[in-house]
Amino acid sequence: MSKILFVLTGADHLTLADGTSHPTGYWAEEAVVPYEAFKAAGHEVVVATPGGVVPPVDRGSLAADYNGGQENADRVAGVLASSAEFQHPVKLSEVDLADYAVVYYPGGHGPMEDLAVDADSGRLLTQALASGKPLGVVCHGPAALLPATKEDGTNAFAGRRLTGFTNEEETQGGLAPKVKWLLQDRLVQLGADFEEGEPWAPHVVIDGNLVTGQNPASSGPVADELLKKLGA
Repeated sequence: MSKILFVLTGADHLTLADGTSHPTGYWAEEAVVPYEAFKAAGHEVVVATPGGVVPPVDRGSLAADYNGGQENADRVAGVLASSAEFQHPVKLSEVDLADYAVVYYPGGHGPMEDLAVDADSGRLLTQALASGKPLGVVCHGPAALLPATKEDGTNAFAGRRLTGFTNEEETQGGLAPKVKWLLQDRLVQLGADFEEGEPWAPHVVIDGNLVTGQNPASSGPVADELLKKLGA
């Protein structure tokens, strides 16, 4: 059995360009699907958030339309409510990478509010990438890559092949005209080799120990790839 670190947003809103707040958090599918995959494989999951706050789920991600019907939506909500890991997170600032075999970042718009500017998260990601340990990041989770700065001032993920929620998906989702910045643009600006797949279809990019997924549908395939690397 290995310990798997899930780093989740602590933000329940995203501040839009006009200064108003858009309710958000982490995206349920991107947390629950990998959580169930790791637990089914016999591993322990530990959740960390900035300040150790209970991570807020994006209520929209619990809608029937996003979960293949109301029955599964209720099941997903039940998993989150009954899993102690999500109710009792540790403080991100106190995480020691040496304690974990895999690091995983789900998305939701929340990371664009807090993890995108979180120095503790940036240091952890820089260390995880350099360590060779499997590192998975999905959807809006790559917002956390922005403060992952090396000692020489460059971003640790510059030059790495990766993906994340695309401008096209943000546009189709309706938030592109309202947000302060677009994730794909920022990842390209930091020097990442961004690979865009079809909107909403599973798309996973593997570059060494880094495994990234484009959108919610990619969270299961990312978990599968992380498990493969863990067993290698």
